[in-house]
Amino acid sequence: MIENLAKYIDHTQLKPETTKDKITQIVNEAKEHEFASVCVNPYWVPYCYEELKDTSVKVCTVIGFPLGATSTEVKVAETKQAIKDGATEVDMVINVGALKSGDDAAVKSDMEQVVNAASGKALSKVIIETSLLSNDEKIRACKLAKASGADFVKTSTGFSGGGATVEDIRLMRETVGPDMGVKASGGVRDLETTKAMIEAGATRIGASAGVSILQGVKSDSDY
Repeated sequence: MIENLAKYIDHTQLKPETTKDKITQIVNEAKEHEFASVCVNPYWVPYCYEELKDTSVKVCTVIGFPLGATSTEVKVAETKQAIKDGATEVDMVINVGALKSGDDAAVKSDMEQVVNAASGKALSKVIIETSLLSNDEKIRACKLAKASGADFVKTSTGFSGGGATVEDIRLMRETVGPDMGVKASGGVRDLETTKAMIEAGATRIGASAGVSILQGVKSDSDY
């Protein structure tokens, strides 16, 4: 049995066509079910902060999303603005092209500067975009994220043709060790998948289907 399953879930809505009505819906669902956070694009952070400031639900946003190819300076500025607007968790996308080019120093610097901008103010999660990486590249990215001081490594944006897999979560957990956060995101839509991700080592789940996942709990005798 996994207690307080809702606290594993970042209730997510990142589609570019998302309307205010949809943001209001996920905010209300997050309040009702007491999810860990809502995860929204930076534009929606001030609104979510105002709606959630008197609750336990955090406001999470994304940085350099979804490609990770903006300059470090822009990512840092975006991080600082998001925190000013009320975000207390930031999920940054690594520079995938730099990693695949072997420029680990640039990748680490990119991570470190965002982590430093968030330090003491917001949790930092590093999205490595597993669907674009070989296993060796996934390991390198996770090691760089850990060395940068990030709080979490995260599988995916959900915008690059692939999401979280149990195998990737297991590999990421083995690489970063027992203490760093691991977030499974992308394609996690039901209780069975959520349970498998947590058992493989995930400590946070990014999902737009948070309510459906919890509804599955009610009919599953293991929860």
